[in-house]
This record gives sequence, structure tokens and C-alpha cells, in this order.
Amino acid sequence: MSEQIGITVSKKENFSEWYTQVVLKAELADYAPVKGLIVLRPDGYSIWESIKDSLDKKFKKIGIRNGFLPVLIPESLLGKEKEHFSGFNPEVFWVTHSGNSEVGDRLALRPTSETLAYSLYSKWIKSWRDLPLKINFWNTALRAEIKATKPFIRTSEFLWQEGHTVHAAKDEAEAEVLEILETYKKTIEDELAIPVLVGKKSEKEKFVGAVYTTTMEAMMPDGKALQMGTSHFLGQNFSKPFEVKFSDRDNVETFVWQTSWGVSWRLIGAMIMIHGDDKGLVLPPKVAPIQVVIVPIYYTDEDEKKVLEKASEIEKTLEKKGLRVHVDKRSQLTPGFKFHDWELRGIPLRVEVGPKDLVKQKVVLVKRHSRQKTDVSLDKLENEIIPVLDEIQKEIFESAKKLLSQMTQKISDYDQFKSKIEAGGFFEAPWCGNQKCEEKIKEETGADIRVIPFDSKNADGKCILCKSKSVSNVVLARGY
Repeated sequence: MSEQIGITVSKKENFSEWYTQVVLKAELADYAPVKGLIVLRPDGYSIWESIKDSLDKKFKKIGIRNGFLPVLIPESLLGKEKEHFSGFNPEVFWVTHSGNSEVGDRLALRPTSETLAYSLYSKWIKSWRDLPLKINFWNTALRAEIKATKPFIRTSEFLWQEGHTVHAAKDEAEAEVLEILETYKKTIEDELAIPVLVGKKSEKEKFVGAVYTTTMEAMMPDGKALQMGTSHFLGQNFSKPFEVKFSDRDNVETFVWQTSWGVSWRLIGAMIMIHGDDKGLVLPPKVAPIQVVIVPIYYTDEDEKKVLEKASEIEKTLEKKGLRVHVDKRSQLTPGFKFHDWELRGIPLRVEVGPKDLVKQKVVLVKRHSRQKTDVSLDKLENEIIPVLDEIQKEIFESAKKLLSQMTQKISDYDQFKSKIEAGGFFEAPWCGNQKCEEKIKEETGADIRVIPFDSKNADGKCILCKSKSVSNVVLARGY
């Protein structure tokens, strides 16, 4: 029975199947009746809420407020920025009927909200006094992903946030782009324990409609890169077609400068991939729905009463510390089954307490990620539990950093690159800046320029492909 319930494949030997089993068996999500869609279960949604709460606090400190946008966008409005929207057109779901009646102007189910938001911004902004305008929207986006779907990573509907800010000055908008990127990086590294590379996208890979795109890239254990979030400088590329203008202090009318940025529940998928093991999910304490699970161990009715009383007492003590705690009181299951179940669900710390422990006035702490066991006296538990959780958070991050380092290498020989890319990983290589070289590398190896690190210059090197003088070092990888 436990073999059917637990993970039945090795992460190393069948990464894709392992990932799907973890998502489903740890009860984070399930498949919806419509292909390409998933249902988020309570534990999965709880992790998303932790990400949301963390970002909202940071957004609030820098003057960003939340708003709401409807999901339907008229086609006539989308036509105002044809170049931008053409990039999404193959993925758009269209609403053509209301009941049996045609709606007339087709309605797109939101693939992204620039056109909708900026048509409204043009109404709301008139004067320099209305700036800066900084609004974030927590919503869903819909893009037709029917073939290569993967829960959290690539689905036809996904949870995300998208921020859209408006500024009077170019430098102010560009500063906002970098501040948001740093906000994302801090959240992803500090909360989800995932190290990322930051920098700019190439001209070919940037967001359509942006002047430039900044990005965060992470490396998954199967050797593929995953884009974790982006922050775009839009310049005046949208303000002009949507006539988002303001009168400055001299009463001169001018177009605004804009940014947009977002992360999605793809962050959850990355967290599963990077930290999970053959037992199942491994959750960083900061985002775990349950941080501490208490497993009472008893075999007689007399022991049951004493152990459960102590378990409840420990639970109340830890909850007063602000921790998310759960006592597993399922009497029909053995302690061993419970241990495996909570390991599958990735709960960071397990507290085992039995009649022998009560006699010795101690409990056993078990770290999920390392399975390290430690005896802690009951009188010290209250003060030691938070430092242990902090240790777990740090150890998980350090393990992920080590993996990133092991899967990153410098390379300058193209033939070597072509042979090594099969095993995956990040490859830092010199590039001439010519898009033709970028396209040929993609065509021959399947690898993209994932990120051009900030301040990356390499005037002394030669392009990995054409051997012309390089302009920068870029990070190449195959990606999801």
C-alpha cells in the first residue's frame, strides 16, 4: 500500500514522472477536466498565499498598491498595440458567443493586461500630480498550452501577479525596473531558497513591446533552465499608442514612461524540482503550509492519553511562537506510515513524542531534508525550535546553491558546447552580439541565451560560434 501511495520512481532516473507524482501525491494540485488546466489544492494554494503575502509587504513599502482587472479584453482594444499582441495571438482563447448570440467584437481571455490597463491609465492620468502610478494585479492569465503541459510550469491558465507602473521620467522608470527585480530575487532566494542568475534578456528574447527585459533564471536538476520572473522597461512604446500623457509642471503635455513585471506559480514548480527528493516534496520552512508536524507514538490506551496531552501542549506552545503546527491524531495509522506521509508532503520538521520520551522529558526532532535526528529536552524545545527551522531554511538554500554551481561552467569552444549541452546546465560563453549567431546556436543545439548578466563585458574574447570579437559573456541553456 505504501509503495502505491509513495513516489515510485527515482528523481534522477525519471525526472518528469517523478515531478508529476510529487505534485499529485503530495496533494499540491490535480488535473482539471479541461486539457492544459490544473486545480490548485489547499496545500498548493497555501504556498502561493505565502509568496503573495511576502511580495505584497515588499510592494507596499515601495508605494505599490493592488487593483483588479477583468479577464475579458475586446479585440478592437488589442489592435492598438499590434506588434505586442501578435506575440500572444497563437495562444489566445477567444469568446465569440454569449449564450446563443454572437458578441460582435470578439473578446480575448486575458493573456496579459498591458492593453487593458493602459487604456484605463490614459483616462486616469492627466497631470504630473497623478504620477507615479504604481498598481499590481493578482489575477490569472490564459494562454493556450495544449501539448507540452506540466503542472505549475506550463499550463493554459496560471496564477500570477503583473505590475504596471507609470512615471514622469525615464530614469525613474528604469530604477523601478531594477528595484522590482531585486524584490523578486530577495523573495525567491530568502523564502523559496532558490538561487537565481539576474541580468537582461537579449533583443531576440525580450518581452515583445519592451525596450529591454530584465530576468531571473534558475537551473533545474534535469539540466533545463527556468525563467523565474521578469521586469520590463517599456519606455514609451505603450504610452504613445494608448495616449498615456500628462501635463508637467510647466503645463507641457508629454508621454509617460512605463514598466511592467510579473512572477507566476511557476515559482512553486521550481521549488518542487530543486528541493524535492525520492521521498517526495521538501518545503522551505518559510513557505510550508505546516512548518512543524507532531507525531504522537503510543501503543496502549493509557499511553495514548498521556502522549496526546503532551502533543497538544507542545502544539499550543509553538503556535504562540507564531509557527504553523499540526498534531497528527490519526489513530488508524501506524507511526511509520505517518512518518512517510509527512515526508511525502515535505513538512520541514517532525517532532516525535512517545511514552519513553515523556519519561526522559524529551522529544525527537527530525529534519525533513536531511533526515537528521536530534533529541531536545522539553524545557528547551520552545526556544530551540525556531533556530532549527532557520537552520533548515539555510541548509536547503546552500544545497541549491551548490547544485547551481555544479551545473554552471564557462566554455568558449563551440564543439565542446554542442557535446556538453546534452547533459544540460548553464554555460557562460562569449558572444559577438549578432542575432544571427544567437539564432544558429538555438537551431543547432536547442539552447537560448537565457540571461546576459549585468555589467557582463568581454571585449577580449571571441564569440563562441563565429569567433568574431565578443561584446559580452552570456549564459546559454536549454529551457522549459
